Amino acid sequence: MNTKKLGFGLMRLPSLDDNDPSQIDLEETKKMVDTFIERGFTYFDTAWMYCGFNSENATKEVLVKRYPRDQYTLATKLHSGFIQTKEDRDLIFNEQLNKTGVEYFDYYLLHDINTHSIEVYNKLDCFHWIQEKKNQGLVKKIGFSYHDGPELLDKVLTEHPEFEFVQLQINYLDWDSAGVQSRQCYEVATKHGKPVIVMEPVKGGTLAKVPEDVEKMFKECALEMSIPSWAIRFAASLDNVMMVLSGMSDMDQLLDNTGYMMNFEPLNEKEYQLIYKAVDIINSTITVPCTGCAYCVDGCPMRIAIPKYFSLYNADLQEIEEKGWTPQGEYYANLTKTFGKASECIGCGQCERVCPQHLPIIEYLQDVANHFEK
Repeated sequence: MNTKKLGFGLMRLPSLDDNDPSQIDLEETKKMVDTFIERGFTYFDTAWMYCGFNSENATKEVLVKRYPRDQYTLATKLHSGFIQTKEDRDLIFNEQLNKTGVEYFDYYLLHDINTHSIEVYNKLDCFHWIQEKKNQGLVKKIGFSYHDGPELLDKVLTEHPEFEFVQLQINYLDWDSAGVQSRQCYEVATKHGKPVIVMEPVKGGTLAKVPEDVEKMFKECALEMSIPSWAIRFAASLDNVMMVLSGMSDMDQLLDNTGYMMNFEPLNEKEYQLIYKAVDIINSTITVPCTGCAYCVDGCPMRIAIPKYFSLYNADLQEIEEKGWTPQGEYYANLTKTFGKASECIGCGQCERVCPQHLPIIEYLQDVANHFEK
């Protein structure tokens, strides 16, 4: 089967009601699916809760009922938030088969492994369970999506070499982010020999609406290329990336993405340099000008991960309002399991005394707490 690097994320589908994502415009989605397949793309990604729990149902109507099984690749996921017992695992899996109308899934993921969810996955023996689904022929390849740091990722892949791929958040703005740590997570997956599927390559639309200076710079380099194309091509240019998912919500987005990804050309050195410059410009507008030196961390009596929290706070404030859910809050919650919360700052001032940038860290930590802990 053709393995072009663009996947159709069935998470933000065209809707008949802007206030109800479950009201999917099936006719428009069918046209998008047809165009996607006509242009040589085959990978579709859904999940239990996408589109108000209706994405898997829509997948049956727009894809499964209309195309032979060997003409597409389908991925879906089991989320820890919807299982309380071992019986729940099969109840959801069997319902997913029923909702999508397939007899097997090409790719099946444990959804969002992190410091919190892994306790549920371990308690309910989901690692053996997903392997058994593969042994039964109900799943072709097993993997997991991930929103956490490189240390836990290394631990999971070391303990579970049976996983065949990892789905990571990767985009040029998060690549060297102290909070998201995309590069380091990518390097861990690569070290373990696990191919990467990329999610959030455009940060849910954030990198489609860049500052004016960045847009001007990109357009002067390649007038015909859209702004989102720079973000998707950045992710697709990574050697160990096998697929880049894009949550396309209208035909214009699909035509644009498939247009430049049909005959994908990796970024050249000049284009990389422009992206690095774009990151600098975007980051120059950040709220907390922390350089991430971490001098403030060693002596903190509450063990607060100050630079990581500032990085996540800055990233979250850069998100476009219409995106809705953003992942930074989840990264923050994961870190607070190991480190002190921003709200636990006792105002001792040790951090401010050693900060080379002379930042009002105590004040900024209050802002972080109000933002992520409300």
